[in-house]
Amino acid sequence: MFSKSLKPALAATIVLTSAAGPTAADNLGAALVGGLIGGAIINEVNRNKRTTTRRSTTRSYSPARAQNRETQTSLNYFGFPAGTPDGVMGRKSRTAIGQYQAFMGFPTTGQLTPYERDFLVSSYSRAQIGGPQVIKAMQGQNGVRGLLHTWRDEAAGVRSAGLTYSGSGYGGLPIEVSQAVDEIAASAEPSADQLLQRSGFMHLADLNGDGRNDYMIDTSVSGSSFWCGASHCSVMVFASTPQGYQRNDFMARGVTTASFSCHQGVCRMNEGTQMASVAAPTASAQNGTVMAAAPAPTAVAPAPVTTTAAAPAPAQPLGGIQLFSAPAASAPVLSLASHCSKLSLLTGSNGGYMTQATMTDPELALGEQFCLARSYAINAGESMVAKLGGVTQAQIDSQCDAFGPAVQPYLAQLGSASSAAVVADVQKFVLQSNMSIEQLSNTAGICMFSGYRRDNMDVALGAALIMVGIGQRPYGELIGHHLSQGFGVAKSTAQAQDWYALSIGALESGAQPVFAPGQPERTALIKAASARLGGATLAQPVPAAASGSALPTFSNN
Repeated sequence: MFSKSLKPALAATIVLTSAAGPTAADNLGAALVGGLIGGAIINEVNRNKRTTTRRSTTRSYSPARAQNRETQTSLNYFGFPAGTPDGVMGRKSRTAIGQYQAFMGFPTTGQLTPYERDFLVSSYSRAQIGGPQVIKAMQGQNGVRGLLHTWRDEAAGVRSAGLTYSGSGYGGLPIEVSQAVDEIAASAEPSADQLLQRSGFMHLADLNGDGRNDYMIDTSVSGSSFWCGASHCSVMVFASTPQGYQRNDFMARGVTTASFSCHQGVCRMNEGTQMASVAAPTASAQNGTVMAAAPAPTAVAPAPVTTTAAAPAPAQPLGGIQLFSAPAASAPVLSLASHCSKLSLLTGSNGGYMTQATMTDPELALGEQFCLARSYAINAGESMVAKLGGVTQAQIDSQCDAFGPAVQPYLAQLGSASSAAVVADVQKFVLQSNMSIEQLSNTAGICMFSGYRRDNMDVALGAALIMVGIGQRPYGELIGHHLSQGFGVAKSTAQAQDWYALSIGALESGAQPVFAPGQPERTALIKAASARLGGATLAQPVPAAASGSALPTFSNN
């Protein structure tokens, strides 16, 4: 717990920033303090810090009242407002019970049966553990309430979206493909059966030439924003192998099976594939997809597809080739989630994570540690979200989107300025944000989860910068990973090594690790791998305080 004199003391050690800094800081403070997450955290902090004079009395609660408080807490978590959990089942609590019963299809009596209460409380306890199922439920139509239906069906032996199962899949589909359909249905309004009936959702072709059907799932037709970014959606390609079907994830739009080539279980997107389909004015385009084979004036179609070029004259301004020239020049959209999915398969085939002794590829070793750190950040943020009652995941995501624009000036410095210079600017920004260290830490942790979960690199990077700015230097590892792997920021080996050095210096000086704390050997691995990036040597670590506390990092010593 930090004292109230923290901010004045810190302010005295840092020179005030330029005029642009206060404006951005005020924007972040207004967006987060006045928003849902900041408000929830402020209320919690104020409640903890409020001092009043009261008589000390010892109260003893009966077991029945303790059970009532547990019931009220569970009702509040699942969005059935029962008021303050005081153990008194008044009118508000009975109304909440009725809402819960109606949602579950139980008789609406306002009084819980033993089964109804046990199911409610056990579901609440299960939700606190977190996991992918909870994340998916928060993205569904019913929010976290959807877990109640999922676990009710699970207890009854009914297959629900996201659950694993044995035997044949939907309509004879492979198990891996059926599980992916369930995964998509868990965060989309249509059911799995309805998705399978939608035109364009699933495509079949022999992509690796082994004589067996391979499968492509296009999530753009699911109608769910969970699987889509601003312009591209997740595309899953399942290639057959002797051991089953191997999943490959891509971010694209308007693709067909002809857009991919596979060798055994590994697939890639063909050169020249258009990331977004454009409706051509020619009448010969079929199935709503037009493939541009080459930028030459004479169109040559791929062998499997017969396409007639109706207008060979290059002077026409709306010819098919000219329409596709602009998107072809744009950089492909990189998906960290897709990258980590592929890397996980590669790590498994290699027998596990690289160690310092077995490291043969430093970039691959750092990529593995990047995805591991991402998973830890998601799990930690998910646990924090579970404690924010009355806030939906959509509201959290909307609130966290303020991070990107607010810290954009500092994100722009990552490719050119040193880590020390960026941290100094972020620290000034933090001091003028009108938020306490506790509020910023909690909000950044939640928004880091939101950013990585949605593949929003600006939000994730911004949250990591805030963490470093408030003194949590081990989070500098994430920024190093982004710079070394090129996600959300231009790839730069020198800048990546600088940020790795910042994090390593803090850990070697006694700071508590924030990722995989049970693997102390990670520090030596990251240090060795980053030193070998581009054949360069590791930058000298920035001295850090011996204590793991965040406070000393604000000083100019």
